[in-house]
Amino acid sequence: MSNQIANSLAGGSSASSGSAVSTVHETMVPLSVVTTRKMNKTALAVNHAGQAIAAAISFNLPPGVSLNQAMKTVDRVVAQARLPASIQGDYAGNAAQLRNSANNQPLLIGGAVLGIYIILGILYESFVHPITVLSTLPSAGVGAMLGLWACGEEFSLMAMIGLLLLVGIVKKNAIMLIDFAIAAERSGLSPEDAIRQACSCRFRPILMTTFAAAFGALPLLFGHGYGAELRLPLGITILGGLVVSQALTLYTTPILYLVLDKFPFEPQRILSNLLGIIRKGAHDG
Repeated sequence: MSNQIANSLAGGSSASSGSAVSTVHETMVPLSVVTTRKMNKTALAVNHAGQAIAAAISFNLPPGVSLNQAMKTVDRVVAQARLPASIQGDYAGNAAQLRNSANNQPLLIGGAVLGIYIILGILYESFVHPITVLSTLPSAGVGAMLGLWACGEEFSLMAMIGLLLLVGIVKKNAIMLIDFAIAAERSGLSPEDAIRQACSCRFRPILMTTFAAAFGALPLLFGHGYGAELRLPLGITILGGLVVSQALTLYTTPILYLVLDKFPFEPQRILSNLLGIIRKGAHDG
């Protein structure tokens, strides 16, 4: 009742026709003083992203076009439109997840490589021999990229998963060689004789494991049916990386083993050098 009396004093019958914006008589200001009413079309709701007004534009993918290709097309069109600085755009939903995963890929690969180096360093008690094992990864990555390029596929999330699987599959060649060579070297053989004997004894197991992994990737490469297009980049990445790394690492791994074996970065050598420096300083003092 008090609101109706206040509205009547303000000269309006309701808040929508010029009534006051307060129920206190001393501070009432009619809406007609600060606003102008007119009939017009407007949105039913105003969406916001943070503190800015936002509008969502959705799109569908035509047959044979990936989400990554569509995002590149959208980015190119937006760049050609030369929108003012006050208008900014970003992706949401699956497109945003794809972009975030693509941005995190270098960090993910770097973390995997670092973890492998630490584990191999503890296993071999060496700073340099893990580098020999990790030297097989670049050739595998090149083979995976060449396979995707030859088949017309893009580096998608499934290709990224295949590359991570390839990291674990490919480095086993160098591990089998270095394990045997280190054991033979500790038994009294020279580094040259140890790695030569390792190559001779481990050649057949390396080929057997490589062919087993390659044949395991063939169903992913030639499979049909529901979800086959999703598994195709995975098979291409694994098979391409295995072929190139197998052809190169049989030659590069023994060479790197002999080269890095001459570096004085072994823990035993570092400790003996430090003890020699300490004893020399104590003797001079």
